[in-house]
Amino acid sequence: MAGTAVLGRLIWATATVVAVTQETPSVRTLVLDIDGWDGHRAGQHLDVRLTAEHGYRAERAYSIATAPGEPPAITVERLDDGEVSPYLTEVVRPGDAFDVRGPIGGYFIWEPESEGPLLLVGGGSGIVPLRAMLRHHRRSRSQIPTRLLLSARTQEDVIYREELEQPDSEAEVVLTLTRAQPPGWTGYAQRVDTELLRKTVWPAAEEPLAFVCGPTSFVEAVASGLIELGYEPGRVKTERFGATGSP
Repeated sequence: MAGTAVLGRLIWATATVVAVTQETPSVRTLVLDIDGWDGHRAGQHLDVRLTAEHGYRAERAYSIATAPGEPPAITVERLDDGEVSPYLTEVVRPGDAFDVRGPIGGYFIWEPESEGPLLLVGGGSGIVPLRAMLRHHRRSRSQIPTRLLLSARTQEDVIYREELEQPDSEAEVVLTLTRAQPPGWTGYAQRVDTELLRKTVWPAAEEPLAFVCGPTSFVEAVASGLIELGYEPGRVKTERFGATGSP
């Protein structure tokens, strides 16, 4: 059962899994039905709490993968030494329940009223909150030009691959595969550095609003590269797998 411990105005609530999608061999998306859910914004996250039979509790934060107006969902990558992710990616089935708290976050947020082209840069599972923004962009019928630069190890590691490959997507998707590429690959095959950014992102003169999410080293490299290219630091928003802020 969910607890009632209060964090500011947030309380723990019961989330019931209503659907499971296997995104990659190690990544799952769980669609949730959350007691008392009042909605969320694109870019926010949830705290997930699991309680063992002997009372031990483990908590982790997960970005919300869906747009405002859609049922909340989290996308979880399995970490072999993790306390929470192996359960969420291998054990949980529709009908199972656990505790959640949220939505949380007010900085790493995109709204259709935002000015300037929208630039999204993700590394690995850093695509999750950016996918929520892409969906919000589509559902709101925003006319803001949007581009996603996504880095993944291999094509099989691209989370939401089918969704990103839809021909009717309003966003331009640029993919770089850093470890292995399929036969005939014509895209980028390198890590995201300043030179790749120079080739693929909006020019600073167009005053883009950038959101960068991924491992700390990835985020720091991308944020530094964008600023080197002339981006205003206040318009480069970052999330380092749970830590948000400006570069």
